[in-house]
Amino acid sequence: MNNIQRGIAEFIGTFWLVLGGCGSAVISAAFPEVGIGLLGVSLAFGLTVVTMAFAIGHISGCHLNPAVTLGLWAGGRFDARDIPVYVASQTLGAIAAAFTLYVIATGKADYSLAANGLAANGVAEASPGGYAMATGFLVEVLLTFFFLFVIMGATDAKAPAGFAPLAIGLTLALIHLISIPVTNTSVNPARSTGPALVVGGVALQQLWLFWVAPILGGLIGGFVYKELNKTTV
Repeated sequence: MNNIQRGIAEFIGTFWLVLGGCGSAVISAAFPEVGIGLLGVSLAFGLTVVTMAFAIGHISGCHLNPAVTLGLWAGGRFDARDIPVYVASQTLGAIAAAFTLYVIATGKADYSLAANGLAANGVAEASPGGYAMATGFLVEVLLTFFFLFVIMGATDAKAPAGFAPLAIGLTLALIHLISIPVTNTSVNPARSTGPALVVGGVALQQLWLFWVAPILGGLIGGFVYKELNKTTV
């Protein structure tokens, strides 16, 4: 596959992740009496990864996340020359999905961006549970570290074949179960960028954290797995 094909695949995949994950939070989480809640939103994010891994994994590797792309590079699994195409495609896909979700959400007469939001990430006053910025930063680094660690292990040539999408998707669901109250869960700079650009305000002011922390965690996760998995004589 050439870079254009892989870039388009990453755009489509990241669009699906944001539409499916953030869409479930905005549209379905609190739907009267039958809303899916925190558990449902967590599962939705995991399902977007599972489904796209089967759909585009053979085309682009299904990164859907700049922190994953950079983490795989740190782990020796990805060529640095391809990083700009992947990160740009992922970010544009997330932005397109966020604006699409906004159009869908405004189809409901009483929807308000200020009141209902768009599943943007945040810390301190913007944290769903009121968690401090330092706590949010730590959580994003730590959970992205584990996300990359699982991705590296599940896609290792020595791992059981065919199960990587399930392991990775379930890990993302678990990550959301842990951290939605803290930061509304990012572990993905592209996913954070789309809603922040639509919502603006504090979400946009805090966007730097949701680039720096996940990328740092991803780089550490990829590097640590690579070092642990080195063959010794």
